[in-house]
Amino acid sequence: MRNWIIPTLVAAGIFLASCDDTEPDVAEPSPTLAPDSTATSTGANPSPVSVASQRFATGYNRPVFIANAADGSNRLFVVEKSGIIRILKEGQQLATPFLDISAIVRSSSNEQGLLGLAFHPEYEKNGRFFVAYTARSGENAIAEYRTVPPGSDTADPDSGNLLIAVSDPYPNHNGGMLAFGPDGYLYMSMGDGGSAGDPNGNGQNINAMLGKILRIDINGGGDYTIPPGNPFAAHPTARKEIWAYGLRNPWRFSFDRKTGDLWIADVGQGKWEEVDFQAAGAEGGLNYGWNIMEGDHCYQPAAGCAETGLTKPVFEYDHGRGCSITGGYVYRGTAIPSLAGRYLFTDYCSATLWALSRGADGKITSSELGKLPGGVTTFGEDEAGELYFAVDSEGTIYRLIAK
Repeated sequence: MRNWIIPTLVAAGIFLASCDDTEPDVAEPSPTLAPDSTATSTGANPSPVSVASQRFATGYNRPVFIANAADGSNRLFVVEKSGIIRILKEGQQLATPFLDISAIVRSSSNEQGLLGLAFHPEYEKNGRFFVAYTARSGENAIAEYRTVPPGSDTADPDSGNLLIAVSDPYPNHNGGMLAFGPDGYLYMSMGDGGSAGDPNGNGQNINAMLGKILRIDINGGGDYTIPPGNPFAAHPTARKEIWAYGLRNPWRFSFDRKTGDLWIADVGQGKWEEVDFQAAGAEGGLNYGWNIMEGDHCYQPAAGCAETGLTKPVFEYDHGRGCSITGGYVYRGTAIPSLAGRYLFTDYCSATLWALSRGADGKITSSELGKLPGGVTTFGEDEAGELYFAVDSEGTIYRLIAK
């Protein structure tokens, strides 16, 4: 998942407060983000952005993901690390969880738990959805569940079908993001296996699933099949599920719902956080460099590393500006017109909200928009493309709004 680092004295009080068993309540709006523009890395200054955050719902136990089912219901699904998925429906928190698989989820370590959720593009008809979690055995698991009937507010906990289970030698760097791409295939992220520095060399090992983004076809029969365009589909020994490699801990990635571009936020080692990019329609097999490089800098070795064939990040920042990147989405809503087409992300420690714009020439322009509440674990989109984020220690969901 990520390096969830909170100052010890503060964390102790907040964490205990967020772990009670009370049901989440819908909260009153309270703007917390002051507008601030802009620090630019490359390209021309973008137009000014004025944005605020609004407290939307609270009372969650370590929320780590927010999703919608794209089924016309306008529900939000909030994933709790312990193994529970809850529903916000018409602004109200439903008392009964959508799914509770806490009995099969290991969440004792800080970066383990129920980590990701993706609904089938035809969920409204077939009720299929997918989760990423840490199994009790410690494996990184991807499983399919079903909702019968599809529009129900509760899923069948006994419908689980394990698709992938990957042994993880350490309890950190678990990835855990799931998303369907514009091609209809299911993409998932796997961390490098943990510890520090990728001691097992998984990031550069195409025979291992760890340190990768995977792509599978869940409509081809059986548990899944390999899409014919996967870069190693015909390789004699490589894992055929691999779409991209050379990643340390791609905790959150997303597809631009308008263009299909892929944005990857990869959590760094000790010095650099990075955003990686793949244009829609590009072939798979990109190597994002870990553990040869951390960000745009040699890591192993520390100088003179072999950079040929590596895809460099489109944006990076050092640990003087944060500690652990939390990737977001390209904004495609209508409530904040000045954000249109910009990729938003933050840092778990510094709470800086960044926006990246990609010009027609491919150049990236960055802006610092201000500060969010600290400890943001994830962003999420609703059906209309409006953006939300979750604060781990508070157990609170916020919504981005125009200021």
